[in-house]
Amino acid sequence: MTKIQIPFLLALFVSVASYSQDVSVQYAQSITPKDLERHLRVIAHDSLEGRDTGSPGQKKAAAYVANFFKSIGLQPIVTAKDGSKSYFQPYGLYQKSWGEVYLATEKEQYEFQQDFYLSGLLNVLSEEKVPVVFAGYGIESDKYDDYKSLDVTGKAVLILEGEPKNKKGNYLISGDEKPSKWSNDAMSWQRKVSLATSKGAKYVLIVSNLTGDDFAKEVTKRGVMNQRFNRLSMKPYTEKTTGNAAFTISRAMALDLLDIKAKKLAKIENTISSKGQSLAGSLPERSVRVKAERKENIVMTENVLGFLEGTDKKDEVIMITAHLDHIGISADGQINNGADDDGSGTVSILELAEAFAKAKAEGHGPRRSIVFMTVTGEEKGLWGSEYYTSNPVIPLANTVCDLNIDMIGRVDNAHKSNPNYVYLIGSDKLSSELHAISEEANKKSVNFDLDYTFNNPTDPNRFYYRSDHYNFAKNKVPVIFYFTGVHEDYHRPGDDVEKIMFDKQSKIVQLVFHTAWELSNREERIKVDSNKP
Repeated sequence: MTKIQIPFLLALFVSVASYSQDVSVQYAQSITPKDLERHLRVIAHDSLEGRDTGSPGQKKAAAYVANFFKSIGLQPIVTAKDGSKSYFQPYGLYQKSWGEVYLATEKEQYEFQQDFYLSGLLNVLSEEKVPVVFAGYGIESDKYDDYKSLDVTGKAVLILEGEPKNKKGNYLISGDEKPSKWSNDAMSWQRKVSLATSKGAKYVLIVSNLTGDDFAKEVTKRGVMNQRFNRLSMKPYTEKTTGNAAFTISRAMALDLLDIKAKKLAKIENTISSKGQSLAGSLPERSVRVKAERKENIVMTENVLGFLEGTDKKDEVIMITAHLDHIGISADGQINNGADDDGSGTVSILELAEAFAKAKAEGHGPRRSIVFMTVTGEEKGLWGSEYYTSNPVIPLANTVCDLNIDMIGRVDNAHKSNPNYVYLIGSDKLSSELHAISEEANKKSVNFDLDYTFNNPTDPNRFYYRSDHYNFAKNKVPVIFYFTGVHEDYHRPGDDVEKIMFDKQSKIVQLVFHTAWELSNREERIKVDSNKP
């Protein structure tokens, strides 16, 4: 090689590199606040009802993403059973949920989470009719005993909430103003249920001290709490339905079950207080019909994938991900639109896909392939990304990295005075090269403040483990998680489009673009050379 050739080739290399950089700026700038907002007004619209995993609204969002991928020329990549290709990667989630639950007397049927609430789990698949026995306060002690001569075997015991007091206002059991274990904490109801079941009772009905609107509000609150019993899982699971469980009912419902008037029940309570003696079993036994069905469903949902094939390094792939789902409708009927969580990430994927697709159409396609993927099940347990990494359409060994976007449309309290920031999490955990590329891409493009607060392994929020990138990271695929923090509307109905800072968001998406551009076009694949917590 002559001395003349060396400078010439060096100049040519610099020229090509500079040209490539100029081209990347052109396509990055095609990512605009206007386009992000246009997509988000669809993804976070009320008509999608909060995009709960597997819901019709979530499936509408998935169809929107797939249709957009198709319109810009991305290819389907998931192989269906018949050998055809699809944009959808379907998978099933197992769900235990409440089916039909009611209590009924001869006069009326009472509905679950409307007329009463249920604490704990039962599984009464078909209706049972059992005797109802009045068991006072459902307490056993040396000073006061509701079970002294009461047979409750195979019956439903109806007990009053709390514990009795004497004429002076002191509790009968403690002898002073301090309540005993039967009413002094949140576990008191469980002590009463354990006692009743140890005596042979089949069901426990607790009469609430709350009345009117206060009781109605408590029923609504407990309905929200009961959603934890409707959890989703990637695999079938069993649950214990033989532990403590109690129906908490209103005073009016108790009167119907006992077939007495309000004055009669008040007289019983007053007599217990004045004489300090139990009146359990003093009322004729009635009957109640009970059904509390636990059922298992399979909830079908789907990840959505669009494939952009690379050129000379097409067997290696960059993943760019965000989650499509949100938490749906609250128990009080309010829609949680999830504009930031993670509508902001979902529409960022659309804009990134369009920018890279446009580059390819104009002869500047990436050397490595890129998969743009919106996953579901994130809000339930990172299920979509777990399913993908367990069933990858491109081997994880060929996956260079995952760039994951989750909540980048707002600011948190720590950055109210400076919105030009983004939290980066995980960039240095597995690859020092990935971290360096990210830093350099930021300097050459948007020059945001890169905040690594949540990248600290001692951070109590543990965000590194709480979004979809983690399922890639635990499989030794380098990751970057882009995030702008939690705000006052996190998982609340106020997370709406009107509060999204699209100018800020577009800059972060451009940063992701420049990072992905470098990763997909550089000569050497980034190395996995770190193992940080």
